[in-house]
Amino acid sequence: MGGFDHWLLNFISGSPWTYGVVLGLALLDAILPVVPSETAVITAGVVAAQGDLSIGLVLAAAAIGAFAGDNLTYWIGRKWGHRAAERFLRGEKGRRGLAWAEKTLDERGGLLIVVARFIPGGRIATMLAAGTVEYPYLRRFVPYDAVAAVFWACYAGLLGYFGGKAFQNSTWKALLVAFAIAAGIALAIEGIRRLNLHRRLVRLLGWESL
Repeated sequence: MGGFDHWLLNFISGSPWTYGVVLGLALLDAILPVVPSETAVITAGVVAAQGDLSIGLVLAAAAIGAFAGDNLTYWIGRKWGHRAAERFLRGEKGRRGLAWAEKTLDERGGLLIVVARFIPGGRIATMLAAGTVEYPYLRRFVPYDAVAAVFWACYAGLLGYFGGKAFQNSTWKALLVAFAIAAGIALAIEGIRRLNLHRRLVRLLGWESL
């Protein structure tokens, strides 16, 4: 764990450039789910707890980057539709995610936009789907996504910050606890989503009485 700890703290350091790195990774993560934006924000929160960064600026950078990235993904979907989805969401799993997002947007779009920001795979599918189905941009997408970006930034940044405060003498423990909590929350959200899909399937097939 010491090597991982050392690498993270070298990458997310107390330099002013770190705010730009956090913003850039949060933006790219909205298009490329493999980009470790959440890891960067959590680590920046830990560094802020040590007094080397401003937690307020970390949260602002993360929120601005997330909001900009989500909006970019929305407009990619709006302009290129399913062609863009096929490029970004390859495979059967990606297609199922897009179909699920399109259907759920129609039923409760605002809630989906907020919750999907916490699910890396669901995030890009939802934003692309919102653009593809031309979900109302200024009236609905922008305000909901602004809330989602702020919530996500606060969740990741403050998770790292309070973890850093709790383990001031052991940075790797702070990172480990913060990452474990973040993974647990993501798994819980995905589990709830899958459970809801299962319940709908049961109702659709008329298996309630079995």
